[in-house]
Amino acid sequence: MDIRFCGATTAVTGSCHLISTSDGKNILLDCGMFQGNKTMEKLNYEPFDFEPSDVECVIISHAHIDHTGRLPLLVRRGFSGIIYCTDATADLLKVMLKDSAHIQEKEAEWQNRKNQRAGKPLVEPLYTQADADAALKLVRPVLYDQLVELCPGVQAVFNDAGHILGSAIVELFIEEGGKTSKLVYSGDLGVPDRPILRDAKKIKKADYLIMETTYGNRLHGSNEVSIDQLLQIVLKTIKRGGNVIIPSFAVGRTQELIFEFNRFYEEHPDAQRELEDVMIYVDSPMATTATEVFRNNAQVFDEETREYILRGDNPLDFKNLRFTRTADDSKQLNMDPSPKVIISASGMCEAGRIKHHLKHNLWNPKASIVFVGYQAEGTLGRSIVQGSQEVSLFGEKIHVGAEVYNLEGFSGHADRDGLLDWLGGFEKAPKHIFLVHGELDAKRDFAAAVKERYGYDCTVLEGNCSCTLSPVEETAVPASLGVAAAVMTPEKTAEIRARISQVHENLDGILFNAKQALEEDMTPERVAAINNILLALEKETLNLGSTVTLEDR
Repeated sequence: MDIRFCGATTAVTGSCHLISTSDGKNILLDCGMFQGNKTMEKLNYEPFDFEPSDVECVIISHAHIDHTGRLPLLVRRGFSGIIYCTDATADLLKVMLKDSAHIQEKEAEWQNRKNQRAGKPLVEPLYTQADADAALKLVRPVLYDQLVELCPGVQAVFNDAGHILGSAIVELFIEEGGKTSKLVYSGDLGVPDRPILRDAKKIKKADYLIMETTYGNRLHGSNEVSIDQLLQIVLKTIKRGGNVIIPSFAVGRTQELIFEFNRFYEEHPDAQRELEDVMIYVDSPMATTATEVFRNNAQVFDEETREYILRGDNPLDFKNLRFTRTADDSKQLNMDPSPKVIISASGMCEAGRIKHHLKHNLWNPKASIVFVGYQAEGTLGRSIVQGSQEVSLFGEKIHVGAEVYNLEGFSGHADRDGLLDWLGGFEKAPKHIFLVHGELDAKRDFAAAVKERYGYDCTVLEGNCSCTLSPVEETAVPASLGVAAAVMTPEKTAEIRARISQVHENLDGILFNAKQALEEDMTPERVAAINNILLALEKETLNLGSTVTLEDR
């Protein structure tokens, strides 16, 4: 088996890794867009390091563009297989890829107007809406903990990664010459004990591991501390008559901010009176649509958020929250002199409406700019966070006069200790650990930390490369994957029974049969089928509660 690392090897964007088996099967792990400075963005136009038509299937860890943004291009250049991802990721892909295609077309249109005036040749967009639609037609959603056959001899299981809605740690079981190797791809790992999402699942065994290291040499502040800081920043800024501008990723971070503001308004009546007339605007069409996707996928929320919904509350809605969709609505926010909070994309300030809000507020000493996520090298956000006194926006030099904050406690990525803790879930060291999705210093420092704590050796990737993996000594049988492939245990039976009791009343007939079935000896396939039915029922039940709440409001 060979692994070809085709992206996220020198930085944190462009995730793309090709697994090639000895019998000629090619499985792609993610197909992300390179983001950052112009040098990085030019990589998107380069040929793939493989022939797209030779790829059997693509596995998507989660919907962020640095993991999915070149899917339409992959299809445009010849891929016609199946794209596997979780059902929530599939819903988000419809939002993310169409938005990305729209941006590509608009940027090409803008560039062509300049080229025509300069007598230069016209350019083509990286891909189009039609390409995005073609890619979406190839998407096949699967459920967490479901054993899926990708092609003969290759199976996969998606486990919750806790990073964004639908994010997954992928277990791959690859049979070669009568032996089965297990490869684990971490995707992006989330921060434990965060609102809305469940914690990342720990994996016990792997022969080979591909692991992210975004914050491999940094520690986050406490999430609770960051939340308190954010609220104090809002109160202070509003009192002096300024706006709070929050560049935020449309998927994940924005919904967490909505959740925290909702909880703040509910639990702090004194401060609520101070902010009674202060509006919180989500100014991003994609974030608005993504929030609806969150509301429709409550089955993967953590217990706290599920309880909100089941008691008739909607954690992603409150009276001071407003969503803007049109460009005119967005422009009006900068014409309105009243203090407000504006949450807008993109999170790294490279495109979208956030650049207009920065132009109107970055110079103002009354305003506050609050960063709540990773800022890649070469981005406008990174420049502001690092203390630039002047930046360029739309060809105009803007003085940085506003107060600038960087609240890393809101990060959706596990920090160094979180990554180490997740790695500690393995019962023994994988034969090879490949570190990706991190800047070089982060990867090197994390490798040293792993060696110090666990004694494991890690391979630090410093550029696109290939690696041939030797066969495992013993067959790795998928026997500890949870419901999808596990032998039934009393504990697992009790867990399923408990879930059955929560999804009740008008489903008595179906659930009675499921309970009866658990008394019998069943194949793993039958157990997986019952589990998938329960997941679907949970989704419908929770989403019904969410929908009713929205209608009542």
